Amino acid sequence: MTPQPGSAGDVLTLISAGSATTRSDLARLTGLARSTISQRVDALIERGLVEETESGESTGGRPPRQLRLHTEDHAFAGVDLGATHCRVALMDISGNVLAECEDGLLIGEGPEKVLAHVDQRLDQLLGRVGRPRSALRAVGIGVPGPVEFATGRPNNPPIMPGWNDYPVPDYFEGVEVLVDNDVNVMALGEHREAFGDTRHLLFVKVGTGIGCGIMAEGKLHRGAQGSAGDIGHIRVSGHEDAGCRCGNSACLEAVAGGAAIARRLTELGLAAETGADVVALVQSGNTQALRLVREAGRLIGEVLASLVNFFNPEVIVIGGALSRVHEHLLAGIRETVYRRSLPLATHHLSITPSRTGINAAALGAGILAIEHYLSPDNINRIVNA
Repeated sequence: MTPQPGSAGDVLTLISAGSATTRSDLARLTGLARSTISQRVDALIERGLVEETESGESTGGRPPRQLRLHTEDHAFAGVDLGATHCRVALMDISGNVLAECEDGLLIGEGPEKVLAHVDQRLDQLLGRVGRPRSALRAVGIGVPGPVEFATGRPNNPPIMPGWNDYPVPDYFEGVEVLVDNDVNVMALGEHREAFGDTRHLLFVKVGTGIGCGIMAEGKLHRGAQGSAGDIGHIRVSGHEDAGCRCGNSACLEAVAGGAAIARRLTELGLAAETGADVVALVQSGNTQALRLVREAGRLIGEVLASLVNFFNPEVIVIGGALSRVHEHLLAGIRETVYRRSLPLATHHLSITPSRTGINAAALGAGILAIEHYLSPDNINRIVNA
């Protein structure tokens, strides 16, 4: 490993990553004097961020004291807000889930009512694990629409009436709040929990709509204004009659999203209003639903084939409501991607269903909060305060 800069924040990064477990490790990795390392470590211990225990194995002398994150006095929350649900995961500083809950909740009821519900659930989960509200350091929230990440304000989200430009972080007092698009936090959660060694990953959410989270060089890529990965509104040729909620026509989600498939099944005389209904029909063996899901996979594959040629990912993960019938959806996606993409780009490409499943967004939102809190700049601010 190359030597690391030596601020307190950089030292904590090495400890939290498991790269350094002793003061000697830190001195070796950073090249700093032991006295400087001691100053950094002592400051982190004083702020309750790190603890030191005598659990190391002796090499002939006194056993080395082991450094690790201090988990007891810190809590973080990941919040997954969907069109019809709210999932909250309470986590410690190491990313372990302490408690979680899920409720039916309509995002269309507006920010005041929805965020009041989230705030109440945070208090309840903290009480369940015996931690005060003051232990909550940061909260990550994923929402089903575009977000200006720098401000945490939703930007004209089509299924979130009343949320446009609403200052979500300002609702919560005494805690830092980060807000992002749900598929971005899904990509982050999937990467950190299941594909930590993968450098380039695409997470494709196929639900009512379709979106894509992008992990590039192991980091979440949002683009200039936070709208990177909005593949649901890429035009699909031959479907000009399919109107989209964005006002255009022939968008990918208007022809291959869960709502679009449900609408086509309804036209065929089957009872289907949502993506969940589509999943139920497929699981019951309905041949028309099976055919439409595989056809949707082929259409999604057309868009992904272009992304594979452009971005050259190692892994494409398929999540969202329709991933519950991934055998049929992925068959269509793989068929098109491997046929339409360059051989070099697909030589080692894996297309796989999500491993984190319904937990992806809540986990990812919590990880977003933790990684922000543990970032070197933020830790340096805490230590120097």
